[in-house]
Amino acid sequence: MGRVTVRRKVLRIRDGVASHRPDTLAAEEPLEIRVGGRPLSVTMRTPGDDFDLAAGFLVGEGVVHACDEVAGIRYCAGVTADGGNSYNVVDVVLARGVPAPDASLERNFYTTSSCGLCGKASLDAVRTRAAWSVAEDPLRVGPELLAALPDRLRAAQRVFDTTGGLHAAGLFSADGELLCLREDVGRHNAVDKVVGHALRSGLLPSRGTVLMVSGRASFELVQKAVMAGIPVLAAVSAPSSLAVDLAEESGLTLVGFLRGASMNVYSGAGRLEPVPVS
Repeated sequence: MGRVTVRRKVLRIRDGVASHRPDTLAAEEPLEIRVGGRPLSVTMRTPGDDFDLAAGFLVGEGVVHACDEVAGIRYCAGVTADGGNSYNVVDVVLARGVPAPDASLERNFYTTSSCGLCGKASLDAVRTRAAWSVAEDPLRVGPELLAALPDRLRAAQRVFDTTGGLHAAGLFSADGELLCLREDVGRHNAVDKVVGHALRSGLLPSRGTVLMVSGRASFELVQKAVMAGIPVLAAVSAPSSLAVDLAEESGLTLVGFLRGASMNVYSGAGRLEPVPVS
């Protein structure tokens, strides 16, 4: 798996018996995203699908909305100690006529793989930058379909099986077909990689789809789903209060604690097919 995983020697203790053995870890390295040669953001990520990550990040920031707005993405700079390319710097070239990111979007500081945005200003920013309305998406989904998604997501996690240390995001069709899956140490990176794949494949807005994530549903993940035109976000864990606020304002269906046949629907319940209510 190359740079996606690394091997480290550990002391393993089982039933009071210690032994030294190698362990496989998820790799984590910085990625600097540039636009037109200008640094925009640095994030810690698991190497792989870096072009999707950069493209998805720009969708989430409202910089691009369609594949023809990106003229190209390439690795650049980032020289290692032995003179090779570190593959930790990508430069996105926007198509002619596409405005460069506003200077206020620059994130020239270290960004952890679990960071997010917060506050009323963030809600306003998403509302003004979103190119599509997820509230108008006619998608209807049944609880049975949603209940099957966590197992389908887990079954497709190739790197998690060897490390146990990665988040996953999967984009599913209305009938439960897995369209794209990405893994990363950062939950928002995994989503950016999915959204970036959709952008580069000409699939934005991703109407009639469900975004399934392996962790909690933060504000930032709801933001990214809204910006990509995805009408349903489902998570195996809890959402934050601001995530629910944004989902309600945007008309996104937000499902949390999706485990087996159990789930909590925090917003957009009208998109689910009827179920008995006690």
